[in-house]
Amino acid sequence: MRCLFCGNPDTDVIETRLSDDGNVIRRRRQCPRCQKRFTTYEKVEDLPILVIKRDGRRERFDREKLKKGLLKAVEKTTVNAEQVEKIVNQVEGEIKQMDKEEVESQAIGKLVAKKLKTLDKIAYIRFASVFQRFVDLEDFERELKKLL
Repeated sequence: MRCLFCGNPDTDVIETRLSDDGNVIRRRRQCPRCQKRFTTYEKVEDLPILVIKRDGRRERFDREKLKKGLLKAVEKTTVNAEQVEKIVNQVEGEIKQMDKEEVESQAIGKLVAKKLKTLDKIAYIRFASVFQRFVDLEDFERELKKLL
């Protein structure tokens, strides 16, 4: 690693630590020439996951977009922000475990709906109404009957 201060092409690692979640390595480095210290971080580069939309378009998986949709569904329910973050993390983890470069939006929606269903029925219905594109009252009624 090149020194940030003097440009020396060789530096020494004097300390290495894993982050709390184990996904990042923090390295403290020192330059043998100028003796200055600096920190570098090492992490595995994730391959981009493409989401196949209903109309066939493809877009990058965006955890913030998923989180925003979930927050909308759980508004004024018992589900808190920590639980939403947990669902987003779990869904993102499950998508990565599929070991696919492309995932259909329907598959992501099913993962989220399954988690919401066990957490809060109202949040689940709100999410399902958008995810499954409820058109009329009968669609709501059918889904409510499944819950009961």
